[in-house]
Amino acid sequence: MPRPDHLTLRAGRASDAAAIRDLYIAVASSSGSLARAPDEMTGEYVASCIRASLADGVLLVAELAGLDGIAGELHAYRNGLKRFAHVLGSLTAAVHPDAQGRGIGRALLEALIDEVRRARPAIDRIELISSESNVRARKLYESLGFRAEGRFERGIVSPTGQLESDIPMAWLRRDT
Repeated sequence: MPRPDHLTLRAGRASDAAAIRDLYIAVASSSGSLARAPDEMTGEYVASCIRASLADGVLLVAELAGLDGIAGELHAYRNGLKRFAHVLGSLTAAVHPDAQGRGIGRALLEALIDEVRRARPAIDRIELISSESNVRARKLYESLGFRAEGRFERGIVSPTGQLESDIPMAWLRRDT
């Protein structure tokens, strides 16, 4: 899917915290595709994600003409342990409900992978976890080279209150 002409991707900043929190609340309220519920999207949670991403990871923001606030956000960061220094994890990608289906999630993920390939030679692996019911997201991840690496049986309570499985997925740098 081609990137919409009216989409701007940029590096995220600490000053984006309030807009990112608003985005997370909107996404969590509409789809439940984020692990946290709307009331768990605290300012401190968002600030901690931003701090970690700016310190040792990637923080990307998507802006879409005609949409107030941020249309999408993606962050991933390393966990600080030497044995996992080659891994970007804690990946979260969120696209505003009013902007879904327009290629924004794909554009954010492609930008992340491009950043890793171009400027992060020490990163060989990008990890994420997707709920089993989020088939659309998993298909997107697979189309970009992520592969399922198992399942966490009954690892999450869905928004409907049912237990469902989480699917760990990873993208591996192919030139190592």
